[in-house]
Amino acid sequence: MIVAGVMSGTSADGINVALVRIGVRTSRTRSGTLHAGGQECPPHTVEMLGHAEYSYPRRVRLAVLEAMNSAHAKVADLARLNFLLGELYADAVLATQRKFRVKAELIGCHGQTLYHQGEAASFLGRKLAVTWQTGEGSLIAARVGVPVVSDFRPADMAVGGKGAPLVPFLDYVLYREARIGRIVQNIGGIANLTAITGGASADKVIAFDTGPGNMVMDALAECLFGKAYDRDGRLAASGQVLEPVLSRLLHGPYFRRKPPKTAGREEFGREFVDRFLKLCGRVDKRDVIATATALTACSIADAIRRYAPRRNFSEFVVAGGGAKNKTLMKMLAGELEPLGLKIRFSEEFGLPSEAKEAVAFALLAYQTWHRTPSNVPSATGAKRAAILGKISY
Repeated sequence: MIVAGVMSGTSADGINVALVRIGVRTSRTRSGTLHAGGQECPPHTVEMLGHAEYSYPRRVRLAVLEAMNSAHAKVADLARLNFLLGELYADAVLATQRKFRVKAELIGCHGQTLYHQGEAASFLGRKLAVTWQTGEGSLIAARVGVPVVSDFRPADMAVGGKGAPLVPFLDYVLYREARIGRIVQNIGGIANLTAITGGASADKVIAFDTGPGNMVMDALAECLFGKAYDRDGRLAASGQVLEPVLSRLLHGPYFRRKPPKTAGREEFGREFVDRFLKLCGRVDKRDVIATATALTACSIADAIRRYAPRRNFSEFVVAGGGAKNKTLMKMLAGELEPLGLKIRFSEEFGLPSEAKEAVAFALLAYQTWHRTPSNVPSATGAKRAAILGKISY
C-alpha cells in the first residue's frame, strides 16, 4: 500500500511529505514478530518512494506561532487556520505526487500541534491531559481524493497515555536487531529518544522526549541574528558555552522528571527563551547560541546516562533536522564518547533524516487503516494498546 505521511513539527517551519510503500513480510525475518503494545502483528516492509519539503509562507508561520503562544488567540482565527493548513497539506501531497509520479492510496497527517499538555491538570472540576493538532483532514481527503488518518494523539491519551512520543513505533520497526542495542534519537523542534535493546519486544522499549532539539536554538537565532536557524551550527561554533547558565538550565524540573514524559512549546517555547536570555545577561550573542546548542547536546546525553544503561547499547542513530547541525553533532560526539556509543545516521538505513517523522505517520496511518494499534504503551504511559487517529473519507 502506498501511503503519504505528512508532518509539521514544533519548529513550525513547514511541511514534510513522505511517499512510502508499506507492506507485511510474507515470511519470518531475523527481527521476528512485532509486538505492538502486547499484540502481535507481522513484520513490516517500509520503502521510501520520495520525500519533499515545503516551507510555510512567512505570514502563515507567524500565524501558527501566534496560535501556539498567544493567550489572546481568536476562536475565528483558529478555525480559519485549521482549514488553511488543510489546504496547504493537500497542496503539498499533490505536489509531491506529481514530483515523483506516485499516487497515494492513503494519507497520514499529523497536523500542526498548537497545544500539548501530557500531564493531567485541573480544569472546571476535572483533571485532564489534553492535546490539539490542527489541519482539517476532511478537506485534505476531498482535495486529494483518498482517505486521511489524522489526529493521532488523543486515542493514546484516552487510555492514560501522554499522547507522545509516537515515533517509537517506527523506530522499533526499522531499528530492532536481535543482537544490537540501539538508541534512536530524533532532533526536531523537540528531541526524542527511543532505546531498543537487542531482541527486545515493544513493551520493553524506552522512549521519551529528552528536551529541546532545535526549538530554542532556532528561536534565539531569529531573535538575535534575524536568521531562521543556525545553518550548520556556524554561529554556535564561533561562540563559547556559558557553563553556569548551562548547569542551571540542566537542573530544571523537566530534565529531572522520570519517563514517560513529553515536551513541547509549553516547556521550551517563548517563555523559556525569555528566561534563557535573562540568565545569559549581556554577553556575546554567539555565546548565547553556543549555550543553547550545548543544552540540546547535554540534555540528550544526560537522558541516556539516567535512563538507558550503557551496557545494553552500542549504537546511537540520529535523525531530524538537528543531524545537519555540525556543531551540535560535534558536541554530542564528545558527550557520547565516554558512553561507548557509535554515532550513525538514519541515511545509513535508507531513511533521510528530515523525512523520518513523515514516514512515521505514514506507518501509523497504515496501522489505523488495518485496525491495528500503533502506540507503544511503555513509551507513552498508556494503560493499553490503542488504534490511533480519526479517518476522513
